[in-house]
Amino acid sequence: MTRLAIDGGEPLRTQPFPSWPQWDGAERSAVLGVLESGQWWSLRGHQVRDLEAEFAAYQDAHYAVAVTNGSAALEVCLRAAGIDWGDEVITSPYTFIATASACLLVGAIPLFTDILPDTWNMDPSQIEALISPRTKAIMPVHIGGEPVDMDAVMAIARKHNLLVIEDACQAHGAVYKGTKVGAIGDMGCFSFQASKNITGGEGGMIVSNSEEWADRCWSVHNVGRQRGKAWYHHPVVASNYRMTEWPAAVLRVQLKRIEEQTEQRAASAKYLTQVLQQVPGLQPTTLPADTTRSANHLFRFWYQPAAFDGKPASEFIRAMNAEGIPVTPGYPEPLGATEAIMNRIAVMCRKLGLAVPEQPDCPVAREVGVNGLWLHQSVMLGSREDMDQIAAAAFKIQQAWGSAAN
Repeated sequence: MTRLAIDGGEPLRTQPFPSWPQWDGAERSAVLGVLESGQWWSLRGHQVRDLEAEFAAYQDAHYAVAVTNGSAALEVCLRAAGIDWGDEVITSPYTFIATASACLLVGAIPLFTDILPDTWNMDPSQIEALISPRTKAIMPVHIGGEPVDMDAVMAIARKHNLLVIEDACQAHGAVYKGTKVGAIGDMGCFSFQASKNITGGEGGMIVSNSEEWADRCWSVHNVGRQRGKAWYHHPVVASNYRMTEWPAAVLRVQLKRIEEQTEQRAASAKYLTQVLQQVPGLQPTTLPADTTRSANHLFRFWYQPAAFDGKPASEFIRAMNAEGIPVTPGYPEPLGATEAIMNRIAVMCRKLGLAVPEQPDCPVAREVGVNGLWLHQSVMLGSREDMDQIAAAAFKIQQAWGSAAN
């Protein structure tokens, strides 16, 4: 039997997967153009305005507001919606901490549904049980770029007169029933942080099909000013979340490549899902029938220890990494079990004289935290041969450990 690399054998793969970010002379020219223009500020240049128009059109939205990062985008939307101390926002427990911390930073309390085992997205059937008189919004998270069941979310939101703020920070180009995510709800948020499917190093975007919400977000991101009013007219107390011209120029170039890259990621993910069927104990998440296209920011899959001699996911990750495959763990625990989040909720409730809301148990999210694994989006830009090597490495490990169990 072939010796595993983790045990001193030869690794199955030694060449790197596609690097990220990807760039060429177009980004160099864009940055140089900003430098030489002398207009580095978005309020005097045109790069941010052009990016807003181009990104909105790409995401099937009428309006867009560029901000400093995806975390800020979430916070700006909440502030624009008037969500404040003691209000509640229902969201997913399996997401980056910024989804919850944005709520806490405006004084709102996040409440968490569990997630679906097939997609790792929020379970819409659990939303209504969490709605109270203080609930103001639902914040669905398109985890890994896979759209949430937005029909179900929107139906509940309209029934209870709640806002929907989409956390689409990982979902550039994802399509739900023929429409790109982000502008299906009232507002949607995107991130351009270094790992994202298009990147300016940092940066974020808010999209909407409502001029009113876009104007409110613009005001919040621009120190409380109002469009068309005097420069020192500040009817809203807010901060400065404006993007500069530098990342906007880079992102405009990145945006020209996103469709081709998104199709490549989708093709790779589909093929890898097929070839992993030969590996007992690995189960990729599924793409629901009503999802036209995932952005595949993360290729997500279940690891089943029983098929690998009971070895924990951490050992499988080490073994895959040794074989040259960059598998990583995902979020380690539900946000409703994160000490910083729960401590802050408790402090806020105490100061407001409110009972600390009981967070629902999230057994699926807890299990995904233990046995849910990722491959990042740049891996999905690889070839079919690259996907074959991922499956081959996993099979090599499974055969070695499975045989040991027998």
